[in-house]
Amino acid sequence: MMDSLEELKAEIDAFALERDWGQFHTPANLAKSIAIESCELLECFQWNEDEYLLDDVKEELADVINYCIRLASVLDLDVRKIVLDKVEKNRIKYPVDKAKGSSKKYDRF
Repeated sequence: MMDSLEELKAEIDAFALERDWGQFHTPANLAKSIAIESCELLECFQWNEDEYLLDDVKEELADVINYCIRLASVLDLDVRKIVLDKVEKNRIKYPVDKAKGSSKKYDRF
């Protein structure tokens, strides 16, 4: 069992390397793949938001996550750092006293 994001990234990279897929994994192609898989995830909820097949959701979510991690790897980005940096930016944009319980965008407070 993998205990870290780095181990997960290494597993995804090894999978692509074994298949010689690096030649296809340009940042643009990976970004397109993320968008395509995100749409497939959304399709799980297309006709009914309350009735969906969890196994299908897991499969599509895994595809999105895999492509995101692969893109970060190709661009030599530290996933943990970029996610935490974005959380910090959002913490500033969405202070608790204004954002709690609200779905408004930060510029609409």
